[in-house]
Amino acid sequence: MSDFLTTRELAVLLRVKERKVYELAAAGTLPVRRVTGKLLFPREEIETWLGTRSGETPVLASVNGKEAARPAVVVGSHDPLLEWALRESRSGIATFLDGALDGLDRSAAGECVAAGLHIPEESGWNVASVADRFGKAPWVLIEWARRTRGLVMRTDLARKPRSLRDAKGLRLLCRQPEAGSELIFSQLLACEKLRPQDFNLVGMERSESDLVSAIAANRADIGLGLAASARQFGLDFVPLVNERFDLLVWRKAYFDQPFQKFVKFCALPAFHAKAEDLGGYDISGFGTVHFNGS
Repeated sequence: MSDFLTTRELAVLLRVKERKVYELAAAGTLPVRRVTGKLLFPREEIETWLGTRSGETPVLASVNGKEAARPAVVVGSHDPLLEWALRESRSGIATFLDGALDGLDRSAAGECVAAGLHIPEESGWNVASVADRFGKAPWVLIEWARRTRGLVMRTDLARKPRSLRDAKGLRLLCRQPEAGSELIFSQLLACEKLRPQDFNLVGMERSESDLVSAIAANRADIGLGLAASARQFGLDFVPLVNERFDLLVWRKAYFDQPFQKFVKFCALPAFHAKAEDLGGYDISGFGTVHFNGS
């Protein structure tokens, strides 16, 4: 993360055309530096400007005309790398990760600054769900990582399934209905023309780590989980889906010190090393904006 924003980066965050950014800079409205003919916008001064400007600038989040205070909490889907990075960055941002659909509800209720999502859609991931609910609100959908998801299974199974259909009759652990993993599982069942009753359902877990931990403890044979989690517990794994995990971020909070501290940490070699060590992650698209609300 640079201490300066380019014209394009600022235009994306303000949800205006680059021409508008040039106009604001020419009028002296925006804090700007000119370096060898290039416009650069100091990040800290832009943050201050965002907190004091009103009127024509369409970026400030408001409820009934007043800025909404949101707790420094990330909600939504569980991700081991995200949980680690929030903690390791010393950002001060807490987590309450209880499923993608729960994250959407808590975002709408003003209970967080960001939500982790991996909601499967006909044409991709997350965008339609976010646009339908937050199209006129100042939320930004930013790519976190691509993750490999599939069948996590005990290493001592006599019969090793290579697909969902092969796993019929085995003891299966599910996730809560609000979890993105459960939405994906429903899609996979439909594609294979299978039903939940085709498996021996033995319970439900509320996080990626809890699911694989239960399988490792022989409380179930299989579950739909992450490659990273399977690797952590030394379990067998069959890849089925390459999913995109995004962060839905309250735009004002993106510029606040806790979230900036977190984002800057994710640019360090330690973050990239951790993603590689966990396995099953592709973070090459980290930071890509997939949706920007009004």
